[in-house]
Amino acid sequence: MNIFHDLISDLYRIFSNISPSVRSPLAVCLGAIPGALSRYYLTILLNKWLGTDFPYGTFFINITGALIMGFVFTLAVERSLISAELRLLIATGFLGSYTTFSTYALDSSLLWRSGSLISGSFYWLGSSILGVIGLELGSFLARKL
Repeated sequence: MNIFHDLISDLYRIFSNISPSVRSPLAVCLGAIPGALSRYYLTILLNKWLGTDFPYGTFFINITGALIMGFVFTLAVERSLISAELRLLIATGFLGSYTTFSTYALDSSLLWRSGSLISGSFYWLGSSILGVIGLELGSFLARKL
């Protein structure tokens, strides 16, 4: 346990000595790599376990990403328990490459919480509907090449 604590302390000391203009993008990068790899390997694992008749991997990743986003956002913003850099590492870096659904869920919730029911609902439904339409349009255009 002492080795782990010492490693974290050393990393924190090194990281805190870096300029904030470098520290923030570095935090995003350091979170993005494990986020992307987690998405990749979880999808493979769930496809092996449950099959490919349903996008179980994406479904699981989207739901767990939203759960983690809610947890991190509450700790960072409402309770001020984690630093801005750690929030960037987890929310933007890890979850940004793990899933964008978590950000979609957070943005929808923030719009509704602020009283913007129409904007929140438009964003929530519009992202899903227009996202599928955009995908189909992109596919259609690619086939025309």
